[in-house]
Amino acid sequence: MPICYTSVDSVFQIAAHEESFGLEKLYQVCEIARALLDEMNIGRVIARPFLGSSRDDFARTGNRRDYSVLPPSPTLLDKLSQDGGEVISIGKIADIYAHQGITQKHKAPGLMNLLEKTSEVIASAPDHSLIFTNLVDFDEKYGHRRNAVGYAKALKEFDDYLPTILNQLNSDDVLIITADHGCDPTAAGTDHTREYVPVLAYQPGMTNTPLGERASFADIGQTLAQWFNLPALEYGDSFKDELLANKKGNQ
Repeated sequence: MPICYTSVDSVFQIAAHEESFGLEKLYQVCEIARALLDEMNIGRVIARPFLGSSRDDFARTGNRRDYSVLPPSPTLLDKLSQDGGEVISIGKIADIYAHQGITQKHKAPGLMNLLEKTSEVIASAPDHSLIFTNLVDFDEKYGHRRNAVGYAKALKEFDDYLPTILNQLNSDDVLIITADHGCDPTAAGTDHTREYVPVLAYQPGMTNTPLGERASFADIGQTLAQWFNLPALEYGDSFKDELLANKKGNQ
């Protein structure tokens, strides 16, 4: 039988054994739940398939699926795809945005597979593309499980791989690394934690430029809208000019 549970987030999660209950059956149950919960405006219904024969070896599989409420208005992804750009989802991004504005999507289980898929897509993506990757292990596998050692090892793996991505960037590309919330692996409990998230932006030739404490997460979307020469979004302040002000060659 499925296991239904929730958390402090606006999510309703349904876990079931991938073989005993069936993966497609789990997806069908989640689709029904999504329809029932729409009027409550629950953000997401999440299918959580797992395998194993006992509590000692139960483990989630890579077949998670998120059923999200539709965005309330057009997003940057919609505007870019309507402008002829490519919006390429890697990981669960397409699910998070209810597949709106997505032109390509790639699934890849595990941190290294996600990084390698990102590198592969960077190599083939045309101009006017947004590659949007979610590295879910930091949240799901280590943050919520309060596994500080695993979190540290994953950070080291990410740091070791990052030069591969940096070396692929063209002079007019920009890389932004951020998070949508905290998930401190050393904190009490198992829920998300509330702290400031990093916003790290890089372009070849760029010098160190402190962006200060931003007023809104929407600043990233507004920055990308300006980067892609799209009409300004409703919310957020772009920091594109701050980034480029100290770029070598602009001084």
